[in-house]
Amino acid sequence: MHVAELTTAPGAQTAPQELPELLALALALGARSVAGWSAQEDRLVRSLPGTFPFSTSELRQAIRDGADPLGDAFCQIFSNDERRPKGATYTPQSIVQAMVEWAASHVNPVRVVDPGAGSGRFLAAAGRQFPDAELIASELDPVAAVLARGHLAAAGLADRAHVVVGDYRRLSMPEIDGPTLYLGNPPYVRHHLIEPDWKEWLVRTAKQRGLKASQLAGLHVHFFLATAEHAKRGDVGVLITAAEWLDVNYGRLVRELLLGELGAAEVHVIEPTADPFPGTQSTAVITGFAVGATPEKIGLRRIATPSELESLRTDWFVGRDRLEAADRWTPLTRPARERREGFVELGELCRVHRGQVTGANAVWIADENEFGLPEHFLFPTVTKARELFTANGTLSDSSFLRRVIDLPPDLDGLDQASFDRVHAFLGYALTRGAADGYVARNRKAWWSVGLREPAPILATYMARRPPTFVRNLAEARHINIAHGLYPRVHLAEEQLQRLSRFLSGSVTMAEGRTYAGGLTKFEPGEMERLLVPTPSLLGDASFPEAMA
Repeated sequence: MHVAELTTAPGAQTAPQELPELLALALALGARSVAGWSAQEDRLVRSLPGTFPFSTSELRQAIRDGADPLGDAFCQIFSNDERRPKGATYTPQSIVQAMVEWAASHVNPVRVVDPGAGSGRFLAAAGRQFPDAELIASELDPVAAVLARGHLAAAGLADRAHVVVGDYRRLSMPEIDGPTLYLGNPPYVRHHLIEPDWKEWLVRTAKQRGLKASQLAGLHVHFFLATAEHAKRGDVGVLITAAEWLDVNYGRLVRELLLGELGAAEVHVIEPTADPFPGTQSTAVITGFAVGATPEKIGLRRIATPSELESLRTDWFVGRDRLEAADRWTPLTRPARERREGFVELGELCRVHRGQVTGANAVWIADENEFGLPEHFLFPTVTKARELFTANGTLSDSSFLRRVIDLPPDLDGLDQASFDRVHAFLGYALTRGAADGYVARNRKAWWSVGLREPAPILATYMARRPPTFVRNLAEARHINIAHGLYPRVHLAEEQLQRLSRFLSGSVTMAEGRTYAGGLTKFEPGEMERLLVPTPSLLGDASFPEAMA
């Protein structure tokens, strides 16, 4: 099968052995004519033939029409899982075009730089939009670099393009007269895959700019900082990244850069429902900035459907002072809910507590009471999120739940028979390392888990779906796979039921923090900021009509 065929075969499955042909196609399209050819690329293609027994006319035409058949084929050869360690997530053409159009409305650049070029989608689109601009691609993967060269050559852009095989953080560019546009999709790589030397670079470089950085930051945070290092006043950027930096602690560096020298202009949060990167179920964010600008208000927008991605325009702006004071930016993108009358934050009605961490589930969660422990030390407990997802809003039976062993800190009051059984169990727990972990070592007594009292409402908080809230009539305990809602004010049974139903029916994934891969998480403090009806509305007999 030729690459020209596999780009049009729906659901076609390919193997890595297709890669030499893909590289050969890139060479046939003129990859070597693009400046910057590297030794890494030379080694990669050394064994390929010098002439190629196939026509490239159809591919050239497809590329000139705006398609990226080389990149599409690359994504078929290598799955999402195979590309993820390098952060190689290829941006759909519709998003590329919307970002280029946004850039064109803000700058006429003399140079365009793509921090993680992949197969060259952004630079090819920018080359068409800005016919006089120099095009620079930074790409660490020599395979992708060869494809980008073939793409740019076939698009007729080889004479003003330069592909640099190397790390964007080390990119060296001469000074120029006129603005540079930083455009693209920096790679998303989690911190545990980033080398220690680069983590130290992040902290050191941020410190030099008077800022603090966390070594837990993902690679996209590094690229924002590198852009600040490369850019000068008057430059413009529009980057699409994972949305985590909006809310997490390590994202503070990005937020401070955007409120400082990078000069945030607009932030467009793309919800998973818009499917920005098919198959990833992730929340993305497009950030536009003008280096050195200090606007009093910054545009914020949520994008929930694919059609809304056609144009990056917003009519909702938030003052700089509010953004500077906020620990999380995502809630500020929801003006409609903020203005809703008759609602309060959930935290005014309930405290939200994550369930207890056992420190050793295999020891403290009992399927069978094989040691004959006193039954009053074994508590029916929600230990899996699916137990709440399948409860249909009310947990009224705890007989199917596993039990958590929660012994008292003081064992002196036990009768001899109970003490002997507990002692035998603790001997077993010691052999399983239950006393050695951080959690156990920081408890009053390592053997006492310390479960909270039953929460009237239980909630899931981490899943690839919105959280579910369940009225806990069974008075089950919960460990740290769930949150418990404990009323601060008296709420009658009907109010608790209505509150639980309202939360399950109204809270969306967009109100949590969504990580790449589609996993959405609600910390207790974030859940307490959810807007809910006042107790008077919850007590109204016509609920939910009373909220209209």
